[in-house]
Amino acid sequence: MTVFDELKARGLLAQLTDEEEIKELINNGKAVFYIGFDPTADSLHVGHFMALCLMKRLQMAGNKPIALIGGGTGMIGDPSGRTDMRSMMTKEQIDHNCECFKKQMSRFIEFGEDKALMVNNADWLRDLNYIEFIRDIGAHFSVNNMLRAECYKQRMEKGLSFLEFNYMIMQSYDFLALYEKYGCNMQFGGDDQWSNMLGGRELIRRKLGKDAYAMTITLLMNSEGKKMGKTQKGAVWLDPNKTSPFEFYQYWRNVGDQDVLKCIRMLTFLPMEEIEKMDSWEGSQLNEAKEILAFELTKLVHGEEEATKAQESARALFSAGNAADMPTAELTDEDFTDGSVDVITMLVKSGLVASRSEGRRAIEQGGVSIDGEKVTDIKQTVVKDAIGDGIVLKRGKKNFRKIVTV
Repeated sequence: MTVFDELKARGLLAQLTDEEEIKELINNGKAVFYIGFDPTADSLHVGHFMALCLMKRLQMAGNKPIALIGGGTGMIGDPSGRTDMRSMMTKEQIDHNCECFKKQMSRFIEFGEDKALMVNNADWLRDLNYIEFIRDIGAHFSVNNMLRAECYKQRMEKGLSFLEFNYMIMQSYDFLALYEKYGCNMQFGGDDQWSNMLGGRELIRRKLGKDAYAMTITLLMNSEGKKMGKTQKGAVWLDPNKTSPFEFYQYWRNVGDQDVLKCIRMLTFLPMEEIEKMDSWEGSQLNEAKEILAFELTKLVHGEEEATKAQESARALFSAGNAADMPTAELTDEDFTDGSVDVITMLVKSGLVASRSEGRRAIEQGGVSIDGEKVTDIKQTVVKDAIGDGIVLKRGKKNFRKIVTV
């Protein structure tokens, strides 16, 4: 199976141009490709996973990735998928986030002049002369065509600022700059970026002529990948200080039955032959598949030692034992009355619920347990001595804390 065929078999490709040329470049390790990352936080999250895994996969095949950090475009904000304007970040915030990204990306791809590059588009965007830019670049864009793009259509009702309207032109200019500076001949992006990417491809051909070799591919990173990075309580981060390895493992351990094999296919580096054997798995075998997925991805982000610890802790949780590496909540003497603490207080103190009323509802709905035993009484208490080295407080299927005393 060729590299290109494997990308298709794993369900990664959604839409592309110049298919035969793309096959030739990718299969022979001649692609110099970029993927953009907006530095809107100081950590990547699992919504970026597909892009990171793709970069690693193609680098292993001899191709050269360019991780483009949007230090310049980040000062505007991408309107794609938004119903309102993003909050403005300072240059210092953006630069800090860019540094955090590079550290995390280094676990996926190997950086070096002949291996992979990390480039910040602030290098060419922040110092542009506005009049020169709109004369030289803006003249190649039709406002009518831009307004037909999906990334703008959905914003027209609530209002699209002129600031955001510039985003497509700036992203298109990125491809031109990368083409000229680094010989970048390919771009990847989420399916919400298709209009922007076509704009970059067209700009290269208009500026440099039809013989300029540029092509684009779009992946299902937004519709499939980005939604993976969201839970009821927010993003699942790659930074262990934001999402612990245990929480990270548990996120993937709890994916839906209908998604587990798709995630294994798209995001892990297990051989396709091994994955294809799993296609017939059902019932309890799907739980085994979820463990495989969770372990492989936790190992990729946090290393094998942390993945093993997370897996052992998760198994201890399901057997009602004390998991050593799960998120912890501490109770102080002030939380106890006459040597006991009520379960609702533990739920609030641990952050599993936002209020006592939410805690009561969770218990009444049968969604709270301690060390595997369901809590049925909203007035139930636990004596301090019973907590010992820690107890596992669980709400629902995915949210839990190890309760300890200090």
